[in-house]
Amino acid sequence: MAHTVEVNTPLEAVLVEQALAMARELGAVADAAPDGHVLAHAERAAVRLGREFTRRALEAALQEQAAAAEKKGRPAASAPAVAAATPRARRARPR
Repeated sequence: MAHTVEVNTPLEAVLVEQALAMARELGAVADAAPDGHVLAHAERAAVRLGREFTRRALEAALQEQAAAAEKKGRPAASAPAVAAATPRARRARPR
């Protein structure tokens, strides 16, 4: 049974591909598990694959965000404060 999935960003495409690979591997693990051990094998694989999927998803999301930030350019630099502009600053100044 084939389904069509529409992705709108490169990040979504990566995540869909990874999810499909994870589903296929879980199926293969369950198929290869000996009788009476399917659940245990599948659970171990699900935890391992889920952690890897989450790590890759986070990595891809952060890379996409970083690339977008680089396109915008560097943020404006902060301006230095005027020395002793407040009473607290005057007290903190070394004498």
